[in-house]
Amino acid sequence: MLKTHNPHNYQYINAYLEIHILGGIKFNNLERMRVTMSVQKPKSINVLRHSIDLYNDNMVEKFVRKIAERIEIGTSVTRKTLQELTAALEQYRIDELEREKEANQTPVEELTANEEQTAIKFLKSKDLLSKTNDLIGKSGVIGEETNRLLMYLIFTSRKTNNPLHCISLGSSGVGKTHLQSKVAELIPDEDKIEITVLSANAFYYFNRTELRNKLILIEDLDGAESVLYPLRELQSKKRITKTVVHKDRKGTTKTIHLTVEGPVSVAGCTTQESVYEDNSNRSFLLYIDESEEQDQKIMDYQRLLSAGKRNQKEEFESARFLRSVQRSLSPVTVRNPYAEYLTLPVSVFKPRRTNAHYLQFIEAITFYCQWQRPKKYDKETGEQYIETTIDDIEQANEIIKEVLLRKSDRITGAARNHLERLKAYLKSNEQTTFTNAEIRKQLHIKESTLRGYHKQLQEEGYIKRVKKKKTKSYCFEIIDMKEYDWLKASIDNALKGCLQQIELGLVTN
Repeated sequence: MLKTHNPHNYQYINAYLEIHILGGIKFNNLERMRVTMSVQKPKSINVLRHSIDLYNDNMVEKFVRKIAERIEIGTSVTRKTLQELTAALEQYRIDELEREKEANQTPVEELTANEEQTAIKFLKSKDLLSKTNDLIGKSGVIGEETNRLLMYLIFTSRKTNNPLHCISLGSSGVGKTHLQSKVAELIPDEDKIEITVLSANAFYYFNRTELRNKLILIEDLDGAESVLYPLRELQSKKRITKTVVHKDRKGTTKTIHLTVEGPVSVAGCTTQESVYEDNSNRSFLLYIDESEEQDQKIMDYQRLLSAGKRNQKEEFESARFLRSVQRSLSPVTVRNPYAEYLTLPVSVFKPRRTNAHYLQFIEAITFYCQWQRPKKYDKETGEQYIETTIDDIEQANEIIKEVLLRKSDRITGAARNHLERLKAYLKSNEQTTFTNAEIRKQLHIKESTLRGYHKQLQEEGYIKRVKKKKTKSYCFEIIDMKEYDWLKASIDNALKGCLQQIELGLVTN
């Protein structure tokens, strides 16, 4: 009897009354049923219009008498009709809210027995990380062999109790967002939330457990500055709480606590490393490859795609298979029996937090290799866990070497990339000095950007200003051409030293 095909004019007609709900009903404030209605006898021109809360019994009783008097109909018939109308509107609202809830939920894809078996077989295979990296490449991620595998493992860590986070850094237009979005395609939709812009308080209004073990993807950190603080709290404390003032039905003012629980894994992109230092300290910094070789790889891929010669079916199947692999991973505790032997190079800045990231990354690799590890049980608590192997540590050291190198550098990643390009240019031209004008022209860098780099390099003691004897003009000179090589060697030796300490400890025990 209730017709809702017109959202601005519901109809409810029986043998006695014709009722129109003008403007429909609201789907919030479920404790009320405030409507504006017109009431008349069928085919009559005598119409009564009135606004009323159908959940207010006193208002309804007065309205019943008013209808009976104005339209000349019995109160018992009117009361029964309004009761039936209220029940119909109530059920309609419940159904619509349930339908909206289902529409907003990301459908969870269930693996078939064959898909699960194939995924587990893959997870048990030798050289798992190498095979995974190959599949990531086949899914459409071009180049970036280390970054893409590192990012994939960081995204996988969302299922653990201590997820990792990453920030992709690079110049505008080099593919930061593309890399993040392509690797994110390998994660099941139900496990990730993609964000472009958020208001300051948006995170506090998620359901309490809605973000638990989710991957939060931020396309550009510049568009999410207002939520960086709650994000940092979610990363560090694994929960956020906000106290707000709320009025109940009786109008009494009360304070309520809005709590959203993690843990979460957060990934974002930016060109401004120094601006987001607090967030950077909690994240792995992935510097996008801006080399000419990488440019060539991407352009070759674009040409093949445009020519229709790229196997897009293979890309789709590879991405789908890796999503199946992700769904085949179960939450399990990881213990690292070799953790006490793992020490970072002394050159690493903020060693406490970096040390935690290093250990967590090793655990992430162990977690990904869970189908190759025997399940063990704690004798006291009965908790199930798996243990890290020396092979896990060796693979982690190889992948994380570049990250630790950047964490040990005194200058920003952009300045370091410029300095290394500068060294290569001087070496190829057999020069020891250079000028701003020369480098701006040869390396195609804007003047403001170049001066920013050289200011930072001067302040940190990487280059110095010198005066030419012949022309009496000023130029720049790199103080130590091999300083980065020494830093690489020190980190490599420190990581090798960790493995030697483990082997020595095993022999001693």
